[in-house]
Amino acid sequence: MLHYETKDIPFQQVHKLLLGGVAPRPIALVSTISEDGINNLTPFSFFNAFGANPPIIAFSPSRRGRDGTLKDTYHNLTKTKECVVQCVTHSMVEQVSLASTEYPPDVDEFIKSGLTPINSDIVKPQRVKESPFQMECKVLQIISFNELPSSANIVICEVLKFHVAEDLFVNGIIHPERIDLVARMSGDFYCRANGDAIFEIEKPISKKGIGFDNIPDFIKTSEIYSANDLGKLANTEKLPSTYQPEKFLHEVLSVGDEQVEFTVESFDRYQRRDDYKNMLRCLVYLKDSGLTGLKSKIELTAKTSLKKNDLEFAWNTALLVSHFNLI
Repeated sequence: MLHYETKDIPFQQVHKLLLGGVAPRPIALVSTISEDGINNLTPFSFFNAFGANPPIIAFSPSRRGRDGTLKDTYHNLTKTKECVVQCVTHSMVEQVSLASTEYPPDVDEFIKSGLTPINSDIVKPQRVKESPFQMECKVLQIISFNELPSSANIVICEVLKFHVAEDLFVNGIIHPERIDLVARMSGDFYCRANGDAIFEIEKPISKKGIGFDNIPDFIKTSEIYSANDLGKLANTEKLPSTYQPEKFLHEVLSVGDEQVEFTVESFDRYQRRDDYKNMLRCLVYLKDSGLTGLKSKIELTAKTSLKKNDLEFAWNTALLVSHFNLI
């Protein structure tokens, strides 16, 4: 590990560390309007939501790093106390990047970026038509921490009205594949929240997992399971109270394709397909044939079932290591 006390390093290095370690960061595409009626549109990646009742968001139009001067967004917000905050999707990210250019105050970034302004219902700043998620906001507070380069100005806003594209919703939630958000990383890097980048983890809100301390040692010390695998196992509410391995194995063997091949090669083939049930069927038939690495193969089977979120099957399989006296 490298260790830095912030008082000992220049703020430019602090800035790079924050951008690399506090990531990916959602992007607030903020539209404001000057007292003279000039539109301003700028993205900020120091941004998040902080409550729902009332709905509170915040972002930071921090001072410029080169000279500590304030940005147009800050000046507009101190005068008008209104803004619209939009999400940034993959289909518009290049235009949003263009809007981040530091044009003079009299330049309309809507025109420069090619993004389309549409009227808001409550506030004066205009919304971005291309964004499928828009929030009309009033400014509650602006907190400034310094007048030095790169110092923070935190703008705290209350959301007055949401505008959300109807086709984003699946089963009542905004689905990540539908909204296709992008986020900022370090340097010139972005992150797209789509495809293989998206995964699900069950929230342990309505239950209490058994925790790492209740996982048997022979499972915790395995070289096959990752920390995430153990985390999934620890998130179960209880260990099987009356573990019945013979019953479990009978159920596994009695269900499945009768044409299954029971060879080491077929085990590998089933593993490539994430077919954990046939992986275990292979092992049951092969375990008395002098199969090498039986313990590891059982753990690989449990690991595969964890990958497919079959927690009960994973636990029953993992415990077979003890049942077969392989500890």
